[in-house]
Amino acid sequence: MTEYISPVPMPSPTAVAPEIYKGVYGMPMFASIPTNDFEASKHFWTEGLGFIDFFTTPGQVTHLRRWAFQDVLLLPGEPDEQTPGMTVTFTCVLSQFDEIKERCEAIVPGCTEGPIERPWNMVDLIVTTPENVKVVMASGKPLDLNGPIADYLRESGWDLPTE
Repeated sequence: MTEYISPVPMPSPTAVAPEIYKGVYGMPMFASIPTNDFEASKHFWTEGLGFIDFFTTPGQVTHLRRWAFQDVLLLPGEPDEQTPGMTVTFTCVLSQFDEIKERCEAIVPGCTEGPIERPWNMVDLIVTTPENVKVVMASGKPLDLNGPIADYLRESGWDLPTE
């Protein structure tokens, strides 16, 4: 096992919060929050809670970040009584989707949706738990720098190499 140093300081009266982390990494977990008003939501999260707007594709996604591994995605949506009160996303690998789906469906038939390919080079399997929590199992895909997803990401402002 490798050693990992958490960005969270040890509790103490003199503890200092770490700087906002602006590096790029594979997010092991993040929250997905539906919003019907990106600007108001972004304002609350950045000004009220101290996150930064790490990346925005207008009308599609705003990626907020605070400390390392404190990531939130604001996504378009209109929560209602039928919508789960919480959505949480965990990273997995592509080869795990079939097994996860099969196991969940065996316990609660009809509880999964997907896998769904996303335009930001991810694949999601959505699982609704018995508690009505939406759990998204997400995996990145290898990026074809000459493919349509790379073109989409470049058009969205990402600086990608051409080969």
